[in-house]
Amino acid sequence: MNTSNKKELPKHIAIIMDGNGRWASERGLNRTAGHEEGAKVVRKITNHCNNIGIKYLTLYAFSTENWSRPKLEIEFLMKLLEKYLKNELHIYLDNNVRFKAIGDISRFSKSLQEIIKKTENATKNASGLTQILALNYGSQDEILRAIKRLNEQDLEVTKQNFENCLDTSGIVDVDVLIRTSGEIRLSNYLLWQNAYAEMFFVNTFWPEFTTNELDDIISDYQNRERRFGGI
Repeated sequence: MNTSNKKELPKHIAIIMDGNGRWASERGLNRTAGHEEGAKVVRKITNHCNNIGIKYLTLYAFSTENWSRPKLEIEFLMKLLEKYLKNELHIYLDNNVRFKAIGDISRFSKSLQEIIKKTENATKNASGLTQILALNYGSQDEILRAIKRLNEQDLEVTKQNFENCLDTSGIVDVDVLIRTSGEIRLSNYLLWQNAYAEMFFVNTFWPEFTTNELDDIISDYQNRERRFGGI
């Protein structure tokens, strides 16, 4: 991929990391093995985006609807997230990556909330890529919480004020939306921020998603004409 012209690169890539469980099932493995493998891909894709000059990478890690999954799987995902953040902190710092969480983390354990906040604080001055994990996130929930903030602050309902009350305040809208595993839906993900995103739905399961496939998507994006409602 030719990344010499940074103006043509998307500023914000958002990914629905789908297919961990099916990837594992096809191999006769427990679903948790798929989540573990998927976490490795998060690191690879994050490092690659940072290296080529992407400014924001938002990953759908745990949705508000994921609480309906089996209790043991949820417990595993919480432990995996805690382990991931502990292991990644030095990598964030070494590579000038900022970490940010969006969503309502108040439902998580106190220890996990503390690790999330610690990681955000430790990386807040990084000037490279911002990796954003959507945690207990649902776009409808985010919009309702933003409306509540508007009311609490007695703000006029304007586009700018509303966006300032979203979890993604200060972050540019999504340029490229990717969903892996062959499913073709947004699943309550960044509905406001995806208003003019270029969308890519690929058949690859997330544990098999590669930097080469991401490069191909970016190249496709660079060749698209974005008119934002114009002619």
